Amino acid sequence: MTRLALWAVSISIMTCTASVAQTPSSRASERAYYVVLDTRAKTCSVVDKEPQTDTPNVTVATDAVYKSRAEAEAALPTLKPCAALKSQ
Repeated sequence: MTRLALWAVSISIMTCTASVAQTPSSRASERAYYVVLDTRAKTCSVVDKEPQTDTPNVTVATDAVYKSRAEAEAALPTLKPCAALKSQ
């Protein structure tokens, strides 16, 4: 291989290593919160894991993804599915 080819390969390896090394820390800072509706217990709650779509009694109350738990909890009373549970 020529020097130029070796240089290009080493640059691409360093770039891949740097991007892989940054992935876990960036995911930790990008925590997401969801509002879910439990139809059996008739409650809305905030969870920090993406809700499973195959659970029969738990559904997503909104398509919104919140950046903090406080933001998600503040949205609870404004969501129609959760407000409808309060009136029952």
